[in-house]
Amino acid sequence: MIIVAVVLLLLGPDKLPEVAHKLGSSWRALKRLQERVESEVREAIPDLPSSNDIARIARSPVHLLNQLADRVDQKEESDATAARAAEAPPAPPAEAVVVAEAVAPPIPKTTANIVLPPDPSLN
Repeated sequence: MIIVAVVLLLLGPDKLPEVAHKLGSSWRALKRLQERVESEVREAIPDLPSSNDIARIARSPVHLLNQLADRVDQKEESDATAARAAEAPPAPPAEAVVVAEAVAPPIPKTTANIVLPPDPSLN
C-alpha cells in the first residue's frame, strides 16, 4: 500500500498508465526472449529435462543425488547377478547327476564354500 502511494506521488496520475504499459510490454518481451532461448536450447539438446524439473533439481539437489545413487545400486546389483550367472558352470544332464551323487561323497559345508556379495563400502 505504501509503495503504491509513493509511486503515485513520484509519477503522478497522468504518467502512471504510461509507465505501467511500458513495464507490461517489457515483461512480455522478456518472456518471449526466455521462450525463444529455451526453444533453441531444446533443439540443440533434446534430452534436456523440462524447466520445471530443472527448478525442482535446483531446489533439492540431495533428492536428485539419492535417485542417481539408487540407479547406480540397481545397475551394480544387476551386473553382479549377470556376472554370477555367467560364472556358474552349466548344469550337467539329469543322468550324470544321479551317477555323480551315487559315486561322490557329499561336500561338507565350510566357510570356504560360501561366496559373499561385494562390500559396497569398498567402492
